[in-house]
Amino acid sequence: MTGWASFHQDARTQAPVIEAMTATLAPRGPDAGGVWLGEHAAIGHRRLAVIDLAGGAQPMTDRPDAPATVLTYSGEVYNHHELRAEFRGRGHEFRTRSDTEVVLRAYAEWGEAVADHLDGMFAFAVWDERASRLLLVRDRLGVKPLFWAHVDGCLAFASEPKALFAHPEIRPRVDADGLREAYSLLFNTGPTIWSGVREVEPGGLLVLNRDGIRERHYWQLEAGPHTDDQEKTVARVHTLVGTAARSQLEADVPLCSLLSGGIDSTVLLADELRTRENPDARIRSYAVDYSDQAEQFTGDVLRTGHDTPYATEAGAFIGTDHSTVVLNPLVLLDPEHRKAVVVARDSPIGVGDMDTSLYLLFGQIRKHSTVALSGEAADEVFGGYPWFRNPKALAAPTFPWLLVTGDEAAMPLHPELDLRIGEFRDDTYRDALAAVPHLDGETPAEHRQREMQHLSLTRWLRQLLHRKDRLSMAQGLEVRVPYCDHRLVQYAFATPWALKSFDGREKSLLRAAGTGLAPHSVLHRPKNHYPATHHPDYNRGLQDLARDALADETVRSLADETLVKPCLDTASDQLQWGHRLRLERVVDLALWLDHHQPDLAL
Repeated sequence: MTGWASFHQDARTQAPVIEAMTATLAPRGPDAGGVWLGEHAAIGHRRLAVIDLAGGAQPMTDRPDAPATVLTYSGEVYNHHELRAEFRGRGHEFRTRSDTEVVLRAYAEWGEAVADHLDGMFAFAVWDERASRLLLVRDRLGVKPLFWAHVDGCLAFASEPKALFAHPEIRPRVDADGLREAYSLLFNTGPTIWSGVREVEPGGLLVLNRDGIRERHYWQLEAGPHTDDQEKTVARVHTLVGTAARSQLEADVPLCSLLSGGIDSTVLLADELRTRENPDARIRSYAVDYSDQAEQFTGDVLRTGHDTPYATEAGAFIGTDHSTVVLNPLVLLDPEHRKAVVVARDSPIGVGDMDTSLYLLFGQIRKHSTVALSGEAADEVFGGYPWFRNPKALAAPTFPWLLVTGDEAAMPLHPELDLRIGEFRDDTYRDALAAVPHLDGETPAEHRQREMQHLSLTRWLRQLLHRKDRLSMAQGLEVRVPYCDHRLVQYAFATPWALKSFDGREKSLLRAAGTGLAPHSVLHRPKNHYPATHHPDYNRGLQDLARDALADETVRSLADETLVKPCLDTASDQLQWGHRLRLERVVDLALWLDHHQPDLAL
């Protein structure tokens, strides 16, 4: 979705602009597109048809003859059937079966308070002609993206920055603040790498009218009291996970699931399948692997074992039609694949081969399915990361993931830029802790654990959702994330750490709630991150790509060659994960500069 509102120009004369902005989002919406033009607003939409394939066209208006309200909407509202029944009782008539029309009617009923009544992942814009008002809304966890920029009396918005840059008054410009945001790895919400471009914050909304711009949160995490004992807490988690999973099964197109062989995706999928209307219909499940992995796998700071045997066992246990997409590591070096990933992200910051392989995995899935379910966010919700239990991380006065990624994994920026990233991190960390809600009487240990979970849910999760949305939607695939159900997230956040870790391990509550839903080997498997290739030929090819990237004068002006050189000179079979990621970011920087040709104001 994209568009703008302005009270100083006639948008009806700007059809080529809104059409160009909308066209940039065709990969996100390959099935259809449309624009709407009014005196003070232009609205565009590209559609990935999932529910009511014939009737859910957008932009959608409340009255086809003389529209007073126009909606462009991205995502899914999972309680649209309940809302539709409620609105019919209030006299509303519906033209379609789509959840889009339910959101439109919900705005008619509740106005700015519409989001309080919606369950799901969504971002949408409503132009209200009668009130001369633009409303932008984003879901509670920020699963679906929503960017905006304010220039010359015009507020433009889009699902991705690339659509904003198709507007003639918005340039892709990066200043020192943008580089700090990108390379500090703090994952702020609101600011972006692009100067003048911001995100509507998760759980937030923005209103533009003739009085100006107003932003507020309609939802935030709260530190409420928890009165359930261990048995009731496990039962409640089981219920919440199951409800979230089952609510997200609706689609008028083929639906599948990601199944890595970890506890998160296995428990989620098993719970979904137990109550399907047609339990004999096998759902497809997918994992990714590399052709060298069985022979080349070596553990590192993020991975303890090979996924494929566990994923295969989990698929057989649950009863899915399971497939493993096996990638040749050398395919991950293809410049066209890597460029497609950088274009999808609109950012030079990613995780290299893990992004490219995820993009290719989604491309293979899209051949058979349009919707995929994912176990993303379980680690943030249930305390799955090492930093929740590592004394060094708990005691460190900084964001815990920086102790894992380290500066060696960050982009080695040129010293003459003098971005003072250390000071920026310290200031941002203080602000982040100040936003954490607490209960009176918490012990210091409980106080600290609540901080760790809040940082993980509001910051670390942000970049994982960003990655999954951009790379899946670039392939025309919708990925749903049931663990981001706000009721589940809030319940777990308010649960004391002693209950989250009652068996002395990570994700105690999820493991207990998933008893019987997964093989014992999967249920008790240590945390394992998304797989990466370990092939020396990949490392060698990556070093060659980095050398080519550093031949570019602009890349050399941004990157510290003295820090990159040791990574280039290391034997390919000895290249460590952190140093390899440094090379990945040099390569991605070159691709990003070539595609966006940003104005650098440093």
